[in-house]
Amino acid sequence: MIGNVFFDLDGTLTDPKEGITRCIQYSLKQLGRPYPSDLKPTDFIGPPLRSTFAKLLCSDEKPLIEKAMSLYRERFSEVGIFENMVYPGIDEVLSALHEKSLRLYVVTTKPTVYAERIIKHFSLAQWFSDIFGTELDGRFDNKAELVEFILRNLKLVPEETAMVGDKKEDIIAAKSNRIRTIGFTYGYGSKQEISNSAPDYVCNSPSEVQMTIMSICETV
Repeated sequence: MIGNVFFDLDGTLTDPKEGITRCIQYSLKQLGRPYPSDLKPTDFIGPPLRSTFAKLLCSDEKPLIEKAMSLYRERFSEVGIFENMVYPGIDEVLSALHEKSLRLYVVTTKPTVYAERIIKHFSLAQWFSDIFGTELDGRFDNKAELVEFILRNLKLVPEETAMVGDKKEDIIAAKSNRIRTIGFTYGYGSKQEISNSAPDYVCNSPSEVQMTIMSICETV
């Protein structure tokens, strides 16, 4: 029986493309670095931001990467955080699952302080039992470690938990912690990426996620 559902944030609950793109552009411009013309949202929405900047800057120098992070947050914390939109149908899905007494959690590699503001801003907080993200210093950038931490600290049973996400990192993190996996195809992970990560279920819309979770609850 499934009693707990972990939802990724970026590319699953909301579309953050505009805000993240503009903040990366701002950070690179302040550093005097070019923004790659061939860079696609799928390249940087989902993975930890530090790893994205390491690739964009072609460097693993911590001071440089942390400077890029600081500049990114300079704009994101005031403007970029709300250059965002909830995917159509998400509110209805969360409401329906909440009514079934499922415990819903946000589990994201976005810093918790930002994830909480976004969920509150879009009036989604009423559906969630808690919101978990990374620390500003990079703790839990590895999503598998974050999922393990949540399971252990909330004393949740892996077999009674499912993860919903649009990127391979979501599927890998869930599988490494023995929880069920539901991959989205409408977010920023390609259908090929989702297929290659082999989730237990694949959904093409929020309504399909709702039906899938309901089905699991009825048959397991």
